[in-house]
Amino acid sequence: MTSERPQFIPAELREEILMRADRIKEIMDHNGIGAILLAGNANIYYTSGRFFRGYTLITPDSDPVYFIIRPIGYDTEGVKAFYIRKPEQIPNLLTENAIAIPDHIALEYDELTYSEVSRLKAVFPQAEFADAAPTMRRARMQKTPYEIKMMTVDGLHQCAAYRRIPHIYKEDMTDLEFQIEIERVLRLEGCLGHSRMAGRLMEINLGSVLYGVNADAPTPYEFALGGAGVDPSLPVGADGSIMHAGHTVMVDMNGGFNGYQSDMTRVWRIGDIPDLAVKAHECSRRILRRMEEIGKPGYLVADLYHEAMKIVEEEKLADYFMGHTQKAGFIGHGVGIELNEQPAITPRSKETLLDSMTIAIEPKFVIPGVGAVGVENTYIVTEDGLRSITPFPEEIQEL
Repeated sequence: MTSERPQFIPAELREEILMRADRIKEIMDHNGIGAILLAGNANIYYTSGRFFRGYTLITPDSDPVYFIIRPIGYDTEGVKAFYIRKPEQIPNLLTENAIAIPDHIALEYDELTYSEVSRLKAVFPQAEFADAAPTMRRARMQKTPYEIKMMTVDGLHQCAAYRRIPHIYKEDMTDLEFQIEIERVLRLEGCLGHSRMAGRLMEINLGSVLYGVNADAPTPYEFALGGAGVDPSLPVGADGSIMHAGHTVMVDMNGGFNGYQSDMTRVWRIGDIPDLAVKAHECSRRILRRMEEIGKPGYLVADLYHEAMKIVEEEKLADYFMGHTQKAGFIGHGVGIELNEQPAITPRSKETLLDSMTIAIEPKFVIPGVGAVGVENTYIVTEDGLRSITPFPEEIQEL
């Protein structure tokens, strides 16, 4: 009789999950790590295809082993998955199921609290410990065909929602009202309504709408541009200003529809804007065309940044590039389960582009008194260069 309980890992995802585990094992071996124990939301999802509270254990000689605290009720047949109340039960379960207790374990030092790390170290008193972050960042930088498919779907949904933006605008509405209506369209399109970010210092709602001079307001977060927000508890994005002619409106809203994300920015104008703003926007597009051409496997990530800066300096637009009052030190980032994955496209990056990486490139400018301009696309790194999965018109359009 077939169980009516949901499968912990659906049959159609099992080969995918094993493929990801094999990639992690290869990197573990290269980094000299004996086992990896994961508990952070993004890595739990990456190693199981779902989110649960608990742990994923990956060792060189076994399929992934899952220890589930919540929720109850999964059908775990065919998967090494065990229900637990606390991590102290893990060693006995390993012994009972003839799985060796690891003596060298990597933990997510950047995800777990000090007390959580201390507790897990006490669970395995005989083990040595290392940081899991470098291994997991490397594993997740290159996407599988399944992941690329999911992100491509995200991009198409995001484009579909953006097509409705001109129909949302009404004269004398505030930027916050405009953003709320865009959020509504995104949710109706199927957006999950959550921007999953890496790092405890990164917070945002469903994205950012930056109108006029608010685009130049500094933010404490590591976003390309800021915005004051409507409350000091979340100082980013729309600030409640009434939108008037002579300014730009930059829309950088959520593209998460299936556990993965795409990242896309487009700019609209209200009435006429100065030639300088148009020039800067076209410079952004020129940068993207150059990135698409040179962004092939083997190209240094730092050189993407340097190449962009050459174009900006040729156009004499450096004063406005990646902010005006406060500047960002990057022009892009990896995208995937989290919006801000590795590699970060900075002049200090030591990374090299790899086939099937997914990166967002966002050369943006802030023109004082006018607003933000520039384009952001999400790309797949291929042998032929960068391939966009956010195919939406890039010109400044009028609201």
